[in-house]
Amino acid sequence: MSVKAALWERLDGGRVRCRLCFRRCSLEPGQKGFCGVRVNEAGEMRTLVGDAVASVNLDPVEKKPLYHFLPATRTLSIGTLGCNFACRFCQNSSISRRPAETGDCSGQRPVRPQDIVGSARAHGIPSISFTYNEPTVFFELMAKTADLALAEGVRTVMVSNGCMSEECLRELGPRITAANIDLKTFSPEVYRMVCSGSLDAVKRNLAAMKRLGWWVEVTTLAIPGLNDSDAEFKAIADFIACELGRDTPWHVSAFFPCYRMQDRPPTPEATVLRACAIGEAEGLRYAYAGNLRSAKSSSTRCPGCGTVLIERRGFAVTRLVKGVCPSCGQRLAGVWT
Repeated sequence: MSVKAALWERLDGGRVRCRLCFRRCSLEPGQKGFCGVRVNEAGEMRTLVGDAVASVNLDPVEKKPLYHFLPATRTLSIGTLGCNFACRFCQNSSISRRPAETGDCSGQRPVRPQDIVGSARAHGIPSISFTYNEPTVFFELMAKTADLALAEGVRTVMVSNGCMSEECLRELGPRITAANIDLKTFSPEVYRMVCSGSLDAVKRNLAAMKRLGWWVEVTTLAIPGLNDSDAEFKAIADFIACELGRDTPWHVSAFFPCYRMQDRPPTPEATVLRACAIGEAEGLRYAYAGNLRSAKSSSTRCPGCGTVLIERRGFAVTRLVKGVCPSCGQRLAGVWT
């Protein structure tokens, strides 16, 4: 079933233009957008993911990853089908790219925003995360759910590639509390050729999210031979420090072969730790290593005196001091309550 979509306009000859993301797809009647889940039905834009989900789980908020947002709590995570990127290394290609590649939108479950929020409230879950696939493509469901959630005191999280349109971001502005945004590379060409994305759009939107007052954390997947040079890590860290602020956490994750990128080895632990060290050298107060077997560089230290305030083992928090260092009184950036 499709439902009426938001953020689109009519063109001549029954065509419609999507205004949801940076692509601004222009669609003939019967044609689907790049995401595979927005379709021109008789001159009207419809969405195939407006009232259904493909994935629902209770996750540690650290899994998003968010390390400075309500640590040691769970988040109700929902996702649909479709994506406005086509990353060759996508970990969730079975839901993100299946609609565009095969036309198959099966396996979704009908859902109502009030039921999502009601479930979070009933189980004492403090946040709802829009995640797994790209939330931009299920804007309608996200917006309705966020409106109800915030009215009930439930926070909202968006885990995104950051390539929504400026109009879409304005609509999301008051609806989102926190976000983790992928900054996949600092090469416009790699963004275009490997992800079918736009570095300029991500940079613009990251800066805008900070102005909107969202709590923002950034993730980079370090891929051998693609984006793992010292120069690239330095450029990313410098952008975060200068444009988003030194208190913005940067998560550097290890790559494992998947989807259409099976020709590269897993990322060595030393590469991830090197990236974190470069981030700290560029002035970032919080650079974290992720997707490693060891727990190195996953704990939060006071930027003033170095005391470990939040200790993590995988997604589990084994020590938690919120907000203020008891040793030196330094305040930690983040959302703690």
